Amino acid sequence: MAQNIVEKILAAHRVSGDLTPGRELAIRIDQTLTQDATGTMAYLQFESMGLERVKADLALSYVDHNTIQVGFENADDHAYLKSVAQRYGVVFSRPGNGICHQLHLERFGKPGATLLGSDSHTPTGGGVGMLAIGAGGIDVAVAMGGGSFYLTAPKVVLIKLSGALRPGVSAKDVILKVLSIYGTTGNVGRILEYGGAGVAALGVPARATITNMGAELGVTTSLFPSDATTRQFLKAQGREQDWKELIADEGATYEEVVEIDLSALEPLVACPHSPGNIATVASLAGLKVNQILFGSCTNSSYRDLVTVALMLKGRKVHPDVEVGVAPGSRQVLTMLGQEGLLTELIISGLRILENACGFCIGNHMSPGTNAVSLRTNNRNFEGRSGTKSAQVYLVSPETAAAAALTGEFTDPSGLEPPVPVVAEPEQFAIDDSMFLFKESAGQGQPKTEIVKGPNIGDVPLGQPMAEGLDGVATIKVGDNITTDHIMPAGARLKYRSNIPRYSQCVFESVDPAFYDNASRNRDNALHNIIVAGLSYGQGSSREHAAMCPMYLGVKAVIAKSIERIHCANLINFGIIPFIFDDPEAYDSIEQGDQLLIDELRLAVEGDGKATVCNITQGTTFIVKTDVSARQKTILLNGGLLAAVSAGLL
Repeated sequence: MAQNIVEKILAAHRVSGDLTPGRELAIRIDQTLTQDATGTMAYLQFESMGLERVKADLALSYVDHNTIQVGFENADDHAYLKSVAQRYGVVFSRPGNGICHQLHLERFGKPGATLLGSDSHTPTGGGVGMLAIGAGGIDVAVAMGGGSFYLTAPKVVLIKLSGALRPGVSAKDVILKVLSIYGTTGNVGRILEYGGAGVAALGVPARATITNMGAELGVTTSLFPSDATTRQFLKAQGREQDWKELIADEGATYEEVVEIDLSALEPLVACPHSPGNIATVASLAGLKVNQILFGSCTNSSYRDLVTVALMLKGRKVHPDVEVGVAPGSRQVLTMLGQEGLLTELIISGLRILENACGFCIGNHMSPGTNAVSLRTNNRNFEGRSGTKSAQVYLVSPETAAAAALTGEFTDPSGLEPPVPVVAEPEQFAIDDSMFLFKESAGQGQPKTEIVKGPNIGDVPLGQPMAEGLDGVATIKVGDNITTDHIMPAGARLKYRSNIPRYSQCVFESVDPAFYDNASRNRDNALHNIIVAGLSYGQGSSREHAAMCPMYLGVKAVIAKSIERIHCANLINFGIIPFIFDDPEAYDSIEQGDQLLIDELRLAVEGDGKATVCNITQGTTFIVKTDVSARQKTILLNGGLLAAVSAGLL
């Protein structure tokens, strides 16, 4: 039977279940990836499993998010990550080496392999034909230990590309076009597979930009074929032996086929405050800009930054804009330096930032009050930049460079001279010296002392599910609540290893009283319940958005819909993800209402349907949770670690 690329990889890695869309499927994971914002908790959870070393073929620990070291917390976490990597046989990428997704694409990505990462933008690896999926840290810890990863067998959509991009139009515009078609909600359970004659016109960095921002759609992952272009990229990275051809069979079927003519695209922009709020650059022409930032895991490749450098060469940035650039890896920075283009960027007036995620997560370079900031990263949620009043727009490097010169939105496709076309190098600058313990990967050094500073605490364990739910709607939120709303990033991430302290930040930008209210309810033996609208839990894979609420006594989320990674994280930490049977019931609930489910355990053990009594309003409504038998075991026992500790999984 003819298979598409997704089916081929899933079939080759299937452990249990089948590929029928909607059913639970378990697959083997070849590689794992963590970064420092999520990695400390992932490794603390891995330690609790009592294994001698990692069992995945390759496990990598990157430090790229919290590289700013104000106070001891981040430096201590880096020391912990370095020591635990050496102890268990994990490759450790030192701070300053670069951003995990760019580095992994360059040095470790393999066509046809599976990659599970504790970062929602792990699908970047789909640019070389990997099945690369973002997940919570505990799922990655299980995969490091050789356990299966469970997912819903996906519906596969073919994005069929034709034509070729015009000068000034690039991969960012392709994924923004896809976002204009599908939006950021309602795509759970899908995988996007790119194909068609237009694929040949896109280099690997362009493909990786597209798969990277597929995370904003809410799909499980996205991927491209592995073809001659992929082979040339890996050859230039000194890794041609990792290449294999991977294409869909003739006659392969898909849930849906969407056709995009690359030659018909124009420069696009994601307007505040959502990656799905798409407009044309031309429609915003003349809007003044205050800040421009190049970089992030989406657009910080050699190709992207050489394009910017050539556009700015011999010219100065507009005096009214602040401009910064964060190369994606030391390799990119080295090559810019060797070719004299780093000097050109400096002469043009750019600030050179660290090879890290900093500005994308609001860790530095926050815009001024009410500022308009153009960025080449992937998310523009309100306040994520560190300035709540800022207006953040997501654009391509070409659009950002044009604005850097003019001080306002400018369509780069109409520039004279035209935006240059940058060829992929025949050989990248290869220096793996900042990857530590590579020789011992998979072996480990058992005598290594694991370093734990005072900010690193224990992993909290959940309690078995109560017979009933007697709680309070501690907070009621609307649609499109992101994990940044639940657990703020930026400077707050330094508390990621200290759950009691980080829990004080839950929902702080939405309801500053949430921590006090939730703590009081917990101390009075009342359960905390979160009530939400559509697409609850968008964005980051940060499992703290489930772990910290669990610590505060949150037992259930009742929402109109919940995004994939966050739903899995809720289950892993013993929080029931309920969906309104009738979405209009959402309107009948007020924050502070007393909500009661008498037979909670019976409902979860059974068909997942339960009747909620709103004691305050004198009403009832139906909720449901659609979970597998395995997930029921996790929920009933208070979370994945508790179930594993009890020998139930």
